[in-house]
Amino acid sequence: MTIGQADVLWRPEDDYKVKPTLEEGDIYRPDILKVVETAIDSLSGELRELSLDIHDHPELRYEERYAHDAYTSFLEKHGFEVTRHHLLETAWVATYTHGLGGRVLGVNSEMDALPGIGHACGHNLIGIAGVAVACAAKAAMEQLNIDGKVILLGTPAEEGGIGKVKLWERGAYKEMDACLMCHPGPGPLHSISLSSCLAVIRLEIDYSGHTAHAALSPWEGKNALDAAVLAYTNIALLRQQIKPTHRVHGIIQGHDWAQSIIPDNSKMYYYIRAPTTVEAEETLKRVVPCFEAAALATGTKVKVNRGHTGNELVQNKVLGDELSDVVRKKYGVIDYEYGISGASTDFGNISYLMPGLHPGFSIPTVPGGGNHTPAFTDSARSQAAHDACLTVSKALAHVGMRVITDGRFLQQVKDAFEERKNRM
Repeated sequence: MTIGQADVLWRPEDDYKVKPTLEEGDIYRPDILKVVETAIDSLSGELRELSLDIHDHPELRYEERYAHDAYTSFLEKHGFEVTRHHLLETAWVATYTHGLGGRVLGVNSEMDALPGIGHACGHNLIGIAGVAVACAAKAAMEQLNIDGKVILLGTPAEEGGIGKVKLWERGAYKEMDACLMCHPGPGPLHSISLSSCLAVIRLEIDYSGHTAHAALSPWEGKNALDAAVLAYTNIALLRQQIKPTHRVHGIIQGHDWAQSIIPDNSKMYYYIRAPTTVEAEETLKRVVPCFEAAALATGTKVKVNRGHTGNELVQNKVLGDELSDVVRKKYGVIDYEYGISGASTDFGNISYLMPGLHPGFSIPTVPGGGNHTPAFTDSARSQAAHDACLTVSKALAHVGMRVITDGRFLQQVKDAFEERKNRM
């Protein structure tokens, strides 16, 4: 009998307190991990309060003012040097340096929510995970007298606003030797995922036609809404001939429409996704003619405007192997299937530009309640989701502290990044 996805996903009724089977063996610097675990466990109550506060105040991209103030106040209270409104209005940065500085660990905290459904992608959890990793690294540097620096960057507008890309362009990542973050999603119990994600090309399509009375003289009109509907249908048919790992999806909008007027305008927003940027570019070549053909058939004019391209995630192999080692020996299992493998993130672009690691972590979800659903909004505030978030934060902090303390390891991280970049 084949086991389906629904049979392995973590459900709310599952007892997550049951310990997973772990691998035996030593880990790097167990003294550091002990400090990391103690620090994060001691902050659990405060982090839970912060997470729920953010969850209760969802804000859309570039409007994360409440979250900005909540995070910066929390981090100032915990001894970080904080810069508000850092390079972008709702971005911020919190830093801690011990001793003479040395190697620099970067961490990201996301903040934005989704229209109408709030924190349905769990950015409240992503945000506190970044805080937990940074606080744990700070504790380890202080208690074990380790020279180094941690930079926690509050990144707005992941949901379609390419906030991290804009911050990169303004130099926000330039000091970091490596950057870490994580993301919740459905998955097996106790699992942390090292899957990639999909590359995405964003399109905005404008049709212009000519109005006419829809009953008295429709032949005088050129129907821009018909053009959009035809393009939508063209793409629906094209999907039969594209690879099953590719995605093409979008919406239709317009203004000043009425039943008795032939619409002279329509606008479409489309995403083209594929496992790699190269593949997305190939599918784009097949999608654009669908829009052009619709204009030709309806006598309208079309403009296809290309937006920003989001790269797939490049999980740094050395960072990923270290995460896998500590997870399997201390916390749970590693998978390469779940995470955000079918979605996209602006951290993908960052991973093209510097060594990065962006694991997914499973939280309990109901059937049909994955990311970007109201049910996932509820899942993202559960106690079980909070506990899973702290677990992955401990593993990430362990990886981050190896970046800070082990020069040979960091060189391997950088070599792996360069090797992968040369193959792209």
